[in-house]
Amino acid sequence: MRFTIFQDSRQGDRDGNEDRVGYSFSREVLLMVVADGMGGHHGGEVAAEIAVNEIQRQFQQEARNRLRRPQDFLVTTINAAHRAIVSHAVANNLLECPRTTCVACIVQGGVAYWAHAGDSRLYLLRGGRLLAQTSDHSRVQQMIDSGAITPEMAATHPDRNKIYSCLGGVVPPIIAVGGEHALEVGDTVVLSTDGFWAQIPPTLIASLLKKQDVVGLLPGLLTEAHRRAGGESDNLSVVAMTWEAQDDPRYADTQSMDGEFTTSSNSNTMELGRAMPHEDVTDEEIERAIAEIQDAIKRVPR
Repeated sequence: MRFTIFQDSRQGDRDGNEDRVGYSFSREVLLMVVADGMGGHHGGEVAAEIAVNEIQRQFQQEARNRLRRPQDFLVTTINAAHRAIVSHAVANNLLECPRTTCVACIVQGGVAYWAHAGDSRLYLLRGGRLLAQTSDHSRVQQMIDSGAITPEMAATHPDRNKIYSCLGGVVPPIIAVGGEHALEVGDTVVLSTDGFWAQIPPTLIASLLKKQDVVGLLPGLLTEAHRRAGGESDNLSVVAMTWEAQDDPRYADTQSMDGEFTTSSNSNTMELGRAMPHEDVTDEEIERAIAEIQDAIKRVPR
């Protein structure tokens, strides 16, 4: 497989970071996962970390070659992460089980598969437009679907934080799967928490990706999402992958890995995700990205 990948998780204006992100890949399969610990429940960061670690652990057990049923794997592992969180609460005599949302994606054989619980999102972007996305398990999304409110009204609706599916809850999570999506060269898959997607519309990301790759673009977009929140930014986390020409030697080629895994995830500290094939993004590159984003924002409606 050949792709470019980026991840980052930032604290925003919160006292701590309850988001967790990660990716892992073998010769033939890539996993990306994002979890957003629910701040209204004690230990949200613990739930998010358990979820990411458990999904990556099971991936490394089962994906040394190819997954037989990627969609079934996603549902099974998300449910396993839910049970691991509940087991943690029982083992530690917690009065309330920590909770987290989760979105995960598998890329195998040039096809993307995904599943989610809660309001952590996935976008599939192609040619400057949004091709597919997850649908939030939230009260405001239900109201949008019924026509009661518009997407613009949802951003400030008093029920915007009411989620009806999560890991660690009293009942098992409702897990939605996204079908099978064959990838074309240049397609980008973006997974993010609401601290990012609530401020940055997918149309803006798709438009800017026509000029910059994920490694050059996303640091500036994370900074812009923080700025737009006006001092009330939630944690902001993103994992994004662009599918490259499979015969282009410039990009990550997992065929040479002999079944071994490469894994990256964040813990309690903010971390600039690994980017391939580029070096870590410099401050000057970030500033240039922000300048271009600010110029584009004047032309692209929010």
